[in-house]
Amino acid sequence: MKTHLRKWTMLILFLTAALFLAAGAVMPAMAEEGKAPVAIQAVPPAPAPAVPDAPPAVNAGDTAWLLVSAALVMLMTPGLALFYGGMVRKKNILGTIMQSFIIIGLISVEWILVGYSFAFGPDRGGVIGDLSWFALRGVGLAPFKDYAATVPHQAFMIYQMMFAVITPALITGAFAERFKFSTFLVFTLLWALLVYNPVCHWVWGIGGWIRNLGALDFAGGTVVHITSGVSALAAALVVGKRKGLGAENMAPHNLPMTVLGAAILWFGWFGFNAGSALAAGDLSTSAFVNTHAAAAMATLSWVFVEWIHRGKPTMLGAASGCVAGLVAITPAAGFVQPMGGLAIGLLAGGICYSAVMMKGRFGYDDSLDVVGVHCVGGTFGALATGLLATTAVNAGGANGLFYGNPKLLAIQALAVVVTLVYSFSVSFLLLKVLDKVMGLRVEKEDEVMGLDLSMHGEAGYNW
Repeated sequence: MKTHLRKWTMLILFLTAALFLAAGAVMPAMAEEGKAPVAIQAVPPAPAPAVPDAPPAVNAGDTAWLLVSAALVMLMTPGLALFYGGMVRKKNILGTIMQSFIIIGLISVEWILVGYSFAFGPDRGGVIGDLSWFALRGVGLAPFKDYAATVPHQAFMIYQMMFAVITPALITGAFAERFKFSTFLVFTLLWALLVYNPVCHWVWGIGGWIRNLGALDFAGGTVVHITSGVSALAAALVVGKRKGLGAENMAPHNLPMTVLGAAILWFGWFGFNAGSALAAGDLSTSAFVNTHAAAAMATLSWVFVEWIHRGKPTMLGAASGCVAGLVAITPAAGFVQPMGGLAIGLLAGGICYSAVMMKGRFGYDDSLDVVGVHCVGGTFGALATGLLATTAVNAGGANGLFYGNPKLLAIQALAVVVTLVYSFSVSFLLLKVLDKVMGLRVEKEDEVMGLDLSMHGEAGYNW
């Protein structure tokens, strides 16, 4: 009886807070709409003589901001390695970190050769870019105005490269401690080609069919977190559970390392979200504020829910909560008011915690909670964008349901469903084929020994 009472109390508190925050997000825009219109000038000025369009010029401030943001996003992948590395058993720390670190090399080369061209190159039927930009042919130092008119084309390219790098790295948390390294390399490369690059083109590429529908994804809720999160579910199902799960102690071996990783992720996420404005200015500021607001609120939210549910607040919960908030705000960062950011963070903490708690009931072994945090968090964030987006923040976006436009929510839902189905299906089939051809799992004795020694011949600790 007391348990049920606590749960109902928690639900009421959350709904009340969410309604309050959502109202706070909507009211500023309503106030703006109620202002008196500006008087129209009686005599218009004489038209300026027509001049030919000047070629886009590089803006030093925008370029500096985008390059710094690219560096911040690059740092997120080693941060993720530490975040994941601390959560596994000590015999698997290097194997886990290695998976994230090697992806920086593997996907960077893939992106330069073909990935960028497939994702952002000249459109082919709204589905994929062609190979016109193979090996960065034609991707020079002059701006490419269709994507970013004030920075060198290569600056935009390398910024997007860092997104392509971290996305498959997120998946590794689902099959931690049991995946063959050789198969992992092949899977990662094929996944980038078959899942990430096409979906990236659909959502962000000029001519992409989801972009043409009007779907909003400011910094990768759909492109990054839904694709990786649902692919992680496919991986957990195909690879199977860790040996000894439920019978052996599989608690995180180094939580301070995990907290350090979470802190680096939080820091790097400012480049991830605010950098997606592609310029230094009001929009990047708005995305920066919303990013921090959501992460802070989700940290509190997750810990609060965990405290009620389990009786104690944990450091792992606080670290997981901040990541959940960062994931959920990613698609909405440049489209919502700060109170909207707080509302998204509040709900993301509780929703993602509940999703993580459900994995045991569904019977899959998502080792490091990729599905609950990234798939569920990214899905929630994309749908929340359809509720809370407002052109008062970003004139290039659209109003959501709370601002009188239910169509946007429908478009967001369609983009989410298509991305979920496509990413899961391709990942599942790819893993099944690789399992037949190469095998996915290490041998039983290698898993017992640990990946550090069995796969890499070295140990993370010499004590």
